[in-house]
Amino acid sequence: MTVYIVGAGPGDPGLLTVRAAELLAAADVVVHDRLVDVRVLARARPGARLVDVGKSPGDGAEPQDGIDALLVELGRAGGTVVRLKGGDPYVFGRGGEEALALAGAGVAYEVVPGVTAAVAVPACAGVPVTTRGVASGFAVVTGHDAASADASVDWELLARSGCTVVVLMGVAARAEIARRLVAAGRDPSTPVVAVERGATPEQRTVRTTLGALGATPVESPATIVVGEVAALGLSSYEQRPLAGWRVLVTRAADQGAALADRLASLGARPVELPVIEIVDPADGGAALREAATRAGAFEWVVVASSNAADRLLDAVRDARSLAGTKVAAIGPATAAALARRGIVADLVPSRYLGEALAAEFPPPPGRGARVLLARASVSRDVVPDALRDAGWEVEVVDAYETRPVELSPERLDAVRGAHAVTFASPSAVSAFLATAGRDRVPGVVVTIGPVTSAAVREAGVEVTAEAAEHTAEGIVTALVSHAATVAG
Repeated sequence: MTVYIVGAGPGDPGLLTVRAAELLAAADVVVHDRLVDVRVLARARPGARLVDVGKSPGDGAEPQDGIDALLVELGRAGGTVVRLKGGDPYVFGRGGEEALALAGAGVAYEVVPGVTAAVAVPACAGVPVTTRGVASGFAVVTGHDAASADASVDWELLARSGCTVVVLMGVAARAEIARRLVAAGRDPSTPVVAVERGATPEQRTVRTTLGALGATPVESPATIVVGEVAALGLSSYEQRPLAGWRVLVTRAADQGAALADRLASLGARPVELPVIEIVDPADGGAALREAATRAGAFEWVVVASSNAADRLLDAVRDARSLAGTKVAAIGPATAAALARRGIVADLVPSRYLGEALAAEFPPPPGRGARVLLARASVSRDVVPDALRDAGWEVEVVDAYETRPVELSPERLDAVRGAHAVTFASPSAVSAFLATAGRDRVPGVVVTIGPVTSAAVREAGVEVTAEAAEHTAEGIVTALVSHAATVAG
């Protein structure tokens, strides 16, 4: 019976602490603030109850008493309760108040520190809060009460100190903050950086001076840095090649995460939109299981995708049954799926297409030579037709089926505002168009290869970029190349 008061960091899920990630993965209930990034919330245990207790500026009465009471109630009810707060709970996060309320009610609690926005956001904008010869100290203050006559922040002392001043929650009061610092002796020409939505793909840095801060447009939430360090412009989140790009990932739910993580590492805001799911074929996999018992009777086993590889090897009871059989894989991702199970592909075509496999496949050693082809239930017949024409006896077995997923209105809302969409299969193309419609296709369409590109064009949609290497990494490379062209 413990309530964990956890810092979520400044936004980027990569800045979540290991302890925070562990607790989220085990949580029964997550009570979170408004500004906690959705990618952080996605780390919660599937099935966990998510409770949003955040509020937008101007929502009315302070809800802290109600939040305190809720945490006490949940803590007494048992289970793992995570109170998730942006940044660090004890840096203007009211974590101390919540800890006192829990302690007063006799509810056990643990505080898990987080990376505070006061340091992380300036760093993500290329601004160190201290650096030798420029600033030897910094102060973190809240801008909430800057206009109050009895403000708790001594702005005069801050002005005289010469240290870097980091202001959180100060956008609305920025003119008054600047006025007070200038009145206390800070030079109006002092550099200022305001970092909007810091440590997220939407980060935007506004550079100005103390004298001009009040008249400079700045959107909340923003972290304001005042001092000579604000003139520095080191490597920033905004310099990443996909910074600001909102990209739809249409792969199946269990396969889209790796692509989404890679896009995020390059600055994009990936939106996972699984329009397809991978399920058993119509016969429940019976034909695949039966064929797997005869795998050693074939000269070659050909697997058409990583899904086919995984399902085939699940059906093979003993890998030694493939000892005398050669294995071909269409594409490096398929070969990698085999390798994870201890099978090294004997043939991977130079181009990751069925046509290339058929062209590079060896001739049969004699009459009656057999090939087992494991693939999706709805696939092109390029490979089996070509191999039969070459003299092979080909047995085709359905390893899985790709099925469209009906998306909720909330999921479909995520399409709005996207800059690009990625497609890794023709089935994803047809499912996306059936669910979202052509009108919702973003302006940039990136495909994994020519077969998928053909499906896009057949639907009357233009392909912007096609992966040269027909893999998820190839999709990323193609999008990065296009983004560089646009940036010019």
